This record gives sequence, C-alpha cells and structure tokens, in this order.
Amino acid sequence: MDREKIALFIDADNAPANKISDVLAELAKLGVVNIRRAYGNWKNPNLTGWEEVLHDNAIKPIQQFDLTKGKNATDIAMVIDIMDLLHTRQFDVVCILSSDCDFTPLATRVHAEGKKVIGFGERKTPMPFVNACTSFLYLDSLEQTDRAPEKKPQNLNQDTRLIRLLRSAIVAVQDDDGWAKLGQIGQHISNHSSFDHRNYGFNKLKDLFGAISLFELKTTNCSQIWVRDKKALKTGHTQPSGKTK
Repeated sequence: MDREKIALFIDADNAPANKISDVLAELAKLGVVNIRRAYGNWKNPNLTGWEEVLHDNAIKPIQQFDLTKGKNATDIAMVIDIMDLLHTRQFDVVCILSSDCDFTPLATRVHAEGKKVIGFGERKTPMPFVNACTSFLYLDSLEQTDRAPEKKPQNLNQDTRLIRLLRSAIVAVQDDDGWAKLGQIGQHISNHSSFDHRNYGFNKLKDLFGAISLFELKTTNCSQIWVRDKKALKTGHTQPSGKTK
C-alpha cells in the first residue's frame, strides 16, 4: 500500500525551530514528507535557530521580506504556494506548522479539496485554527509520545468541551446497554474533530477515559476495551445506536 504523501509548510515566524525533529518524527508515522518548506525573512536574527536546522532536515527556506514595518509576508506566501499545490494533486496531506490563526480559512479550503490538514502549534494557537485542522497537536505534547507524562492535567471532569466531545462519540457508537468500543470511539472522534488525547497529557485514549470519573471502562473478549457514560446510565438515557456487541 502506498504511503500518504505529505507537504510540510512552516511559518518560521510563528514556530520554534527546536521542535522540528519531533514534528518530522510524528509525520513519518503517517507517510512520506515529500515537500518541506519554511517561510520567513531570513535576515531577521530571530530566525537564526531555524537556519541551524534547515539543511539537516532537508527543509527549503523561502525568503519573504517584511514589506511593511511590523508586518510580514510569510502568511500570504504560504497560502499562495499551498493553493498552487492544490492544483497538482500530488499530495494527500498538508501539514502547517504555525500558531497563527490566519491559516484558518486556508485549512478549511484544503479540506474542501478532500485533503487532510495536520496542524502543529503552541498552546497559544487560537481554537478556530485548531478546529479547522483534521488533527492538531500541541508541540509540547510531542515530547510525551514515547514516555508517560510527568504530570497529568487536573480537573478533566470540569472540561465541558472535552466531556461533551467524549459523550457524543460514545452515543454515536454505543450498543443497547450504553457500552461503546474504545476503538470505535477513537475513530468517530478522529472523523469529526481535530482532537488528540496527547494534548491532554495521555499517550493512550484509554488512559484519558480512565482519568475521568464520569466514565467507566471494562475489558472483554481478549483485551477489547469498552467505555460507558455513568451519567447516561444513572438517568437511563443511553440513546442506543442500535449496535450490539
């Protein structure tokens, strides 16, 4: 089976250079990064860190002069190049490394062409851009990929956005008793949002559910993991999907 072709576009003005190895390692799990471009005004001393990693990672620097004081042309240059690339249809995934909300309309447009959009950015990244991506990973979460996080996030029960997302996924795939297969939950979430459990400090979706007291888990059939919403169980409103175990 052919691996997905990935085009990586880096907003060097709004992304740290010391995370590029982690980003490329993550993308290597998905396919081959055929196109690697970093945009910025390379005369700017703030981009020195990027200059040190470009050649080692086969990234092509694209020069963009600051046409107006306090502004840069990086965003528009990236948008133009990505739109040009859309017409070639020689790739499957566009990856945008930036914490800038300006790329939200671009991500939506790429989606309209049937392409995936993978986003990487810092915690300050505005939610409109995060939500516009097929999936989005915060750069600090990449450090936790191969080891357990040193500190678990607190008050997950109070994260209404997260709980709403998890509950809706359970309802979509649950059986008549309110139990849902963990794998089906994860697949449903990935098809409908940019959610990634690693952004919450957990390497596995199972561990995230286990850290939230609003859900219960069980294991059956040779390590098959199931999840059920305790609230729905208490009220009797499991809203079965018609699926059976």
